[in-house]
Amino acid sequence: MSIVIFGDLFSFPDGKAATNRVYTYAKGFIENGVDVHVICFNNDYIDEPNGTVDGMYYYNPFGQKVRSRNFFVRRYQKLKKYSNTYSVFKKINKESKIIAINRWSDTLLTQVFAWILSRIFRTIIITECNEHPLRYVKNDFFSRKKGNIIFHLDSWLSDGILCISRYLIDFHIKRSIKPEKLFLVPSTVDPGRFNNKSEKPIEGLYIGYFGSLTFRRDNIDLLINAFSVFSKHHPDVFLALGGFCTEQELLKIRKLIEELQINDKVKIIQYLTRNQIVQYISNADVLVMVRAKDMESDASYPSKLAEFLATGKPVISVNVGEVSDYLKDGENSFLIEPGNVAELVNKLEYIFSNYEQAKEVGRKGKLLTAEAFNYSHQAKRIIGFIQSLKK
Repeated sequence: MSIVIFGDLFSFPDGKAATNRVYTYAKGFIENGVDVHVICFNNDYIDEPNGTVDGMYYYNPFGQKVRSRNFFVRRYQKLKKYSNTYSVFKKINKESKIIAINRWSDTLLTQVFAWILSRIFRTIIITECNEHPLRYVKNDFFSRKKGNIIFHLDSWLSDGILCISRYLIDFHIKRSIKPEKLFLVPSTVDPGRFNNKSEKPIEGLYIGYFGSLTFRRDNIDLLINAFSVFSKHHPDVFLALGGFCTEQELLKIRKLIEELQINDKVKIIQYLTRNQIVQYISNADVLVMVRAKDMESDASYPSKLAEFLATGKPVISVNVGEVSDYLKDGENSFLIEPGNVAELVNKLEYIFSNYEQAKEVGRKGKLLTAEAFNYSHQAKRIIGFIQSLKK
């Protein structure tokens, strides 16, 4: 039997936060005796559209390496993607019966197409919900109406919904989605990835943040401002910022760093492969998860936080959403309130002044990745949920 992870919200095997969650699902399913096929439904131009990694088969039905100059050819290629996807599903189902489609998409057309495939191959759809469903809806009457209609259609087209937080469970229930369709799956991580003994990529001590680099949602400016104060008393410590950001965000980040006169203390690494991310995270002396306090933070749970904890290093996190459901300040992490620069400076000062005690806190944080956030454990729970829906 097999599970197909299908959608247009991730790339594979390398990508952003969604890719990490897909990867942990897939690896966990395999370890629990289920074949996995990952289908990326994006219109991405890549050299190797299909392949295998760690026993996971992945496909890019769009299948184009370069963008055609011809408008009509491009339209044809995008339409052909649908028939290519059907062919992939047919091949998978013939070799190993598909017991579920794990769908990742905010696009109604993709959602409907996945539902059609589920009916053709007589299987069920399990929708992934790890962000606020209405996060892109504008605050006017017609936009809200449209957003709610699409939300209810998506829920209707799903046999089950995997929610990353209790907030999202409650959000669905308040909108009359049956509780039995909902299943809580917290952040997932493969802790074995972060038992990394590779060479330190930055000489000396460094504080690390690795994730999306934005001012609004990820509140990177909080960390940069706090580091500029901390650095005055700890000139031997560097700050490493790694991850994706737009050119506009990069200019804002560089401008702030220049204004604070810490250019020589901050290293920005924009693109990192999956293995490079592990190397940078595992070798950091302290890891910091910053995020703004808003609707999106209330609904989601940062996957990077579980990865930081997996290193066993001291981790500082902004206390947003349901972070405190799992983390306790001074016990298995160090928590600060959103936007509080002084508090972040104080936590950094304490950790570097009491590093052995801080490492013990980090060790206890790592225990969570063997329990609550463990990918294999959560995959086993998801398989059980799928089986309960099929009865």
